[in-house]
Amino acid sequence: MSTPFVHRNLPRLLLQAREAVMAHTRPSLREHGLSDQQWRVLRVLGEHGAVETGRVAREAFILGPSLTGVLARMERDGLIRRERDPADQRRTAVEATAKGKRLVARLSRAIEAHYAWMEESLGEQKLSQLYRLLDEVIELEKPGTEEAAGDSDHETESIQPDTETTP
Repeated sequence: MSTPFVHRNLPRLLLQAREAVMAHTRPSLREHGLSDQQWRVLRVLGEHGAVETGRVAREAFILGPSLTGVLARMERDGLIRRERDPADQRRTAVEATAKGKRLVARLSRAIEAHYAWMEESLGEQKLSQLYRLLDEVIELEKPGTEEAAGDSDHETESIQPDTETTP
């Protein structure tokens, strides 16, 4: 029986690539008692400083209900602090504590060393090309783009943000 699929399974390949890269990062995260989701939150905060929780959810790819639990554990562990916006009590800003910032600095050195190894292995041009291609795929697949809408009879696969699991 022949398969009806012509193309390789792109979502699976992207997940496989993610897992391959994370296999190098996870041991460092676990040494510091962090889940993948907690690291993504710290990375967002390390890049942007104090951030509104909705932006953290979007940039860390964590669904709102799961983010609530992630942030509660991180606050309990002294990695972040949350503060209500005085102008709009519905909004909450999240910021890394000094402890959280030290952890970001420590872990980012190991992660950047891995990226440097990837660049050395693949070459700067190929790694840059990979980044550009991924950016193009992300842009192409954004909701509302004509290309992403595709044929109405065409069934698409989607990747949902993963949710927090207890480490």
